[in-house]
Amino acid sequence: MTGLEELEAALPAMTRWRVPEGRGVDWAVLEAALGTALPSDFRRLAEAYPVLVVDDFLMVSSPAPGAEALWASACREDEVLQDLYEMDDTEGYVPFPRPGGLISWAESCSGDAFYWKADSADPDAWPVVVRGDNGDWSEFPLGAVAFLAGVYGRTVDVPGMPRSFPGENPQVLGLSA
Repeated sequence: MTGLEELEAALPAMTRWRVPEGRGVDWAVLEAALGTALPSDFRRLAEAYPVLVVDDFLMVSSPAPGAEALWASACREDEVLQDLYEMDDTEGYVPFPRPGGLISWAESCSGDAFYWKADSADPDAWPVVVRGDNGDWSEFPLGAVAFLAGVYGRTVDVPGMPRSFPGENPQVLGLSA
């Protein structure tokens, strides 16, 4: 089973939002604007799904076709992360585009942020880093899709998350096809 299939098995409510023909994201434009390639598991997820909101808690970002440069710009200009970095409150993590910098790919409604740590020339090797709204930082040696499949399949525990995360029967809303 691929990572995307594992995520769909762990979070079956998401499948109603799948775009079977693909969304047509222009990865060349996005990656030129961002200054790096992105992990292949995320590219597969973003081609198959729009922005996903799980249980009114977690929003998984996805670039919209035609707005790739805007998505890349938002990743490069993460003001919250930059402010935390300037206050020396990132436990050694740095904002992208600094070497090994963090690139945001999801957030929660309570202020948790989910990043890749771009610390390798191979984006598929980038770990997931989570900054909890309580200031805890956690790193997971997984890609974004495997991380989400683990969270919703209950094999990955994220310190500092609410007790209700993940919910028993997570509902999913797809935004902007």
